Amino acid sequence: MSPTPTAGSGRISRRTPLRATTATAGALATAAALSEPGPPAEAAAGFVKGVDISWVPQMEAHGYSWKNASGQPQDLLTILKGYGITAVRLRTFVNPSADPANGHCSINEVAAFAKRVKAAGMSIMLDYMFGDTWNSVGVQNPPAAWKSLGYSRMVTAMSAYVNQTMTVMRNNDVLPTWVQIGNEINSGICRPVGSVSSPAQMTGLLNAAYTQVKAVSPGTVVCVHLAQPQNYDVMTTFFSRYAANGGKWDMSVFSSYGSADYAPGIVANMRKISDAYGKPFLQSEFGGRVDRASTTRAALVAYIKALKANGGQGIFYWEPECMSPFTGYDMGAWDSATQRPTVIMDGFTQA
Repeated sequence: MSPTPTAGSGRISRRTPLRATTATAGALATAAALSEPGPPAEAAAGFVKGVDISWVPQMEAHGYSWKNASGQPQDLLTILKGYGITAVRLRTFVNPSADPANGHCSINEVAAFAKRVKAAGMSIMLDYMFGDTWNSVGVQNPPAAWKSLGYSRMVTAMSAYVNQTMTVMRNNDVLPTWVQIGNEINSGICRPVGSVSSPAQMTGLLNAAYTQVKAVSPGTVVCVHLAQPQNYDVMTTFFSRYAANGGKWDMSVFSSYGSADYAPGIVANMRKISDAYGKPFLQSEFGGRVDRASTTRAALVAYIKALKANGGQGIFYWEPECMSPFTGYDMGAWDSATQRPTVIMDGFTQA
């Protein structure tokens, strides 16, 4: 293995695990109590257990490999399937750098890896970052090539980009089951042009992306992705403005890194948003401290159970395969010393 740079600190710190305090746990417990559970049998049938493993091609290029729980070297996708994983989320940047941990993920690289995912019998979720590197709840920077564009020209650029990249996926026979048009877009996309404080422009950009996804792949489920659903007012601010301006989407998806105590209340908030706008939902990001593996496993089990009880359609673990020194991210699910999965992964089979 060759060491590579650590992931950007902003990306890591925003995923600090959420742990219950008396006040917050009480508020979320109230939300859970007020939410009527969805039909469990219907939710459980076809429940998606997924992972985001976008780092894999670059980890492999730097000599990393994985072992199964028995300590035998094995293809990562095969190991993941053994835990019941049926779907893989892959991010894509617009004009990424060559930095191993913070770049790559061009659409051509994504399509090449997606072929392996499809050959393994797994579904694909494509996560558009709409930037050249990380965009998340606190950062929504446009790609450098779009930075000086006004609204109308940015809509044109957005349309062309999404059509071109979706066409690459189609030409490689790896059309995604789901597409996220933006990553944790609580504050909008391509700010300041597409800021949530300019809801008509934000909606216009997202609708341009939605339209082009459907133009290339009418059957793909187009998702809007927000982070930190415990902050219910932030959720309603975004969705109310988006809906009022004619926003188009097929599914609401959420990031949450909360502890097991938080799961019922947080998923209840997801359900409330789902009910308010008549859209299905799933949790497209989850994670927890790898050095507290039993606690993280318990949280994973709690989220899966809460999602199933409330009609949620699935959950994705963010980068479970990561190991040091490739990245300093400490919320994967593999043991860097042994290259084996930790007990965190057992959570997928226990719920």
